[in-house]
Amino acid sequence: MKLYLVRHPQPDVAPGLCYGASDLAVTEPELARVHASLRAAGLPGALPVYASPLQRCALLARRLQPVALHFDARLAEMDFGRWEMQSWDAIPRQEVDAWSADLLHYRPGGAECVLEVARRVAAFLGDVRQSGHAQALLVCHAGTIRLLSAMRAGVTLEQAALDAAGTPHRIAYGELVMLDV
Repeated sequence: MKLYLVRHPQPDVAPGLCYGASDLAVTEPELARVHASLRAAGLPGALPVYASPLQRCALLARRLQPVALHFDARLAEMDFGRWEMQSWDAIPRQEVDAWSADLLHYRPGGAECVLEVARRVAAFLGDVRQSGHAQALLVCHAGTIRLLSAMRAGVTLEQAALDAAGTPHRIAYGELVMLDV
């Protein structure tokens, strides 16, 4: 199965804030920019589209495919709990260090751990593989894309989660990543 993974447009939020599960808006010019770049990239037509229900993904997904569209909360970004919408500089250094020391199990801000996010993304991937579609478009988040990219044959879920968490974040807003699963 071929997956076309698209990171959402840049949300309308101040730089330097921690956000994951926060439902952030996207400006119309940013939404139009990403939509135009994806159309220019020549995405195949009539793909089933799966998207995170967070509006920064949902708005783009509706514009790309208003008909065969499925929202799935398992594609949402990691929930950072009390860290959400806080400046990274305001988050106590010892909490960030604790997360770095235990990437799989530590719950940043008291919410989800990376392994829990990996489990829900893996469950989604299992379901979409069984859908019978040869291809699908996913509008989601950088963390979700990194997890899907790390889930390859022969790798345990724990190793995929560690690989994704340890991979430097280099996925641009609106970037298209193609993946064979």
